Amino acid sequence: MIDVDQPTGPTTGASQDALELLGLVAYTELSSFGRLAGDAAHAPTLRQRQALSRMAAELLERQESVLGRVAELGGDPETCMASFDGLFDDFDERTRPSTWWEGILKGYVGQGVADDFCLLAAGGLDDRSRDVVVGSLTQGARADRSASVIAEAATADPVLAARLALWGRRIVGEALGVVGVVLARHPALDRLVAEVNREEAAASPTATTQSWVFSRLTAEHTRRMDRLGLAA
Repeated sequence: MIDVDQPTGPTTGASQDALELLGLVAYTELSSFGRLAGDAAHAPTLRQRQALSRMAAELLERQESVLGRVAELGGDPETCMASFDGLFDDFDERTRPSTWWEGILKGYVGQGVADDFCLLAAGGLDDRSRDVVVGSLTQGARADRSASVIAEAATADPVLAARLALWGRRIVGEALGVVGVVLARHPALDRLVAEVNREEAAASPTATTQSWVFSRLTAEHTRRMDRLGLAA
């Protein structure tokens, strides 16, 4: 694996690919901050409002380490994120929640799929960049922090649980569609995932990179919904 730990600037293909993924992670964290801040403002209880507000603040803290690595590689944080600006617009338009609970689950599922994809692609990065991405996305199990809020409500209200399970199925389908768009529009990310999948691809040459990614993300989604006590 190419060593791009030194701040030599984005002059190699490896560092350019790393900047692409770092930009996606940073942009996703920024988008998630805005969503969580909105959810917090409309939370049914003060305790939920406080918990979600803390989560939102932590997203920006996590983003700093990612943007720091962008600078180490000689990249510009705003430029790295700019190519993903508007990425979730169509997803948001197609998945407008009708209740606050649907909004919370949308964030839980959507952010979870995004995090899982970024973690998968991080396997193709240099050691330093991979550590930054993994640390940002897994420290404190960020994507799962709203799990307790959802699980408690679903346990107390079986009707709500059934509705949320159906909603979760719709959200994951739309989220996977976003991943497909990302792979098609950003060859650097496709290369990173293909690097991770190289051995399995050799064993199954007819399988596409996208189908492999979708199978991995779907499996993680199922485990995530299980933690809520909701059927995937």
